[in-house]
Amino acid sequence: MTAAATSHLDERESTLIAGLYPSLRSFASVVAPIKEDPNDLVQEALVRTLRGGPISRLEHPKAYLRTAIYHLAVSAQRHWAAERGALVRIESAPDEPQYSWEVEELLQLSPKARTVVYLRVIEGMSHDQIAAILGCSTSSVRKTASRAKRQLRRLLSEEVNDATA
Repeated sequence: MTAAATSHLDERESTLIAGLYPSLRSFASVVAPIKEDPNDLVQEALVRTLRGGPISRLEHPKAYLRTAIYHLAVSAQRHWAAERGALVRIESAPDEPQYSWEVEELLQLSPKARTVVYLRVIEGMSHDQIAAILGCSTSSVRKTASRAKRQLRRLLSEEVNDATA
C-alpha cells in the first residue's frame, strides 16, 4: 500500500501490511484472471479486511487475506466470463502481454485450480492447509490438484505435438 493509504494506520499495522504485501502480490498474480490486475485484488482484500478492524486482530492474517484474494479472483472470473459471453474474443492484440507457454497454460486453469497449484507447489502447503484457505474439503483440494495436473499435462503435450507437426 502507498504511504498515503497507510497514513491513518498505526505503525504496527503498516509494518504488518508491508511485510505481507509481496507474498500476497505473488499469490494474486497466480490466481487472478488475466484481465485483472493482481495489485487491485490485494488492495481490495486489504480494504475489505480493514473495514472489519485492524489486520493484527486476525490469528492468521496471511491465510485470511489469501482466502479473500481467492474469492475476489473467483468473482472477477465470473464477471469476465459473463462479459466474454457477449463479446468475440480477439486472439491477441498488440497491447496484450505475451506470456511464456508455462503461464499461458496456467491461465487456462480455473482460479481454484491455479490457487491449489500455487499453494501446493510454490508455497509447499498440505492439502489440509489449502482446504482451510479455500473453505472446502481436503478431498476437493486433492481432486482439484489431480484435475489441474491432468489438464496441464494435456495442454503441454498438445503444445509439443503442435510444435513437432
